[in-house]
Amino acid sequence: MSLKRALCATTALTLCSTAALAQDSSITIATVNNGDMIRMQGYTDEFTAETGIGVEWVTLEENVLRQRVTTDITTKGGQFDIMTIGMYETPIWGANGWLVPLDDLSAEYDADDILPAMAGGLSHDGTLYAAPFYGESSMIMYRTDLMEAAGLEMPESPTWEFVREAAIAMTDKDNEIYGVCLRGKAGWGENMAFLTAMSNSFGGRWFDEDWRPQFDTDAWSETLNFYIDLMNEAGPPGASNNGFNENLSLFQQGKCGMWIDATVAASFVTNPEESSVADSVGFALAPNTGLGRNANWLWAWALGIPAGTDQEAEAKQFIEWATSKDYIQLVAENEGWANVPPGARSSLYETPEYQEVPFAEMTLQSILTADPLNPAVDPVPYVGVQFAAIPEFAGIATQVGQEFSAALAGQTSPEEALENAQAIASEEMEAAGY
Repeated sequence: MSLKRALCATTALTLCSTAALAQDSSITIATVNNGDMIRMQGYTDEFTAETGIGVEWVTLEENVLRQRVTTDITTKGGQFDIMTIGMYETPIWGANGWLVPLDDLSAEYDADDILPAMAGGLSHDGTLYAAPFYGESSMIMYRTDLMEAAGLEMPESPTWEFVREAAIAMTDKDNEIYGVCLRGKAGWGENMAFLTAMSNSFGGRWFDEDWRPQFDTDAWSETLNFYIDLMNEAGPPGASNNGFNENLSLFQQGKCGMWIDATVAASFVTNPEESSVADSVGFALAPNTGLGRNANWLWAWALGIPAGTDQEAEAKQFIEWATSKDYIQLVAENEGWANVPPGARSSLYETPEYQEVPFAEMTLQSILTADPLNPAVDPVPYVGVQFAAIPEFAGIATQVGQEFSAALAGQTSPEEALENAQAIASEEMEAAGY
């Protein structure tokens, strides 16, 4: 790997060009600093060699990325030709005319091969506005050796009570082994993604059918208290600062008995070059409480083109390249089938080599059981599993996430955090006219 590419791959905030000095044109892409997106940057020189289009990357931590791309598209800042966005932003921005429709992708690209769950979540009125680089749900990743040592056997679909029992049994704080690692970092896509999906399994929801916030209900109280008690009993210190990347690192170091998070992490915890516990990882569905909902979400990190870019044709070329069957094949040939971008294309799960990957079936099962139209036990007026697809959600959930992170850190009580969350959500929804 060249020094330039290594810098792109390892720096959390970078603006690197992977293009050759002589190029016909250049595009700028904003993306998130997770492993699959960084891996894609490592192959960008091949795209440039094929097309003559240079690529500049702005690689950001998840919360920062969301802020930067939202500010840029709402102010028509024009900093980026492609943005890495997800199922929350895409339909809203598409409806506002802020994204270029992807309704003219080539026949060779085979847009019909995109998993319906992913295409649906990235569309507005049947038009695709962002192409999924990878899709995910969430599931339990656990240490099979620690589970066996605790004398327990992980069910395929465990309850939260089993998770608590197992987490306590696996915890050995003297040796820095913690039974469970869960997101605590504040952010609508960090701790609130996890806690919203968790609340679904406890019978909670964000709003009732009249758009009244529901943080003053027993279901949310049970969710938050169970979460904080579990983390106090069996979680790592400083958990209120931990998001996806921090927990991934802890698990790879062998410090987590269980980690409930994005299915896309499976390739990183089972990679012996990156994970010290790669040979002892098992998978199970996200937990439930017997109410008919598991705590699994539905998401895609996708590539969209902001309306008004001068590089629309070049941006579409890159999106077709990066989210194609050929790109999946490229990664498989170089790094093995376990490391290809998962969850986006139906054909991947029909590939015999991929069917042998230990987490492939559980990932697909988790994706297919997440229902964004009916995410909660009780009816809801919104679409979305770990978010509510309304423009106001991101701002409200960011504030609520700060309240819940403070409660996890012991700076406030769960009851006070829920009371504040109810007040925040009620005020914002009333101001918005709901």
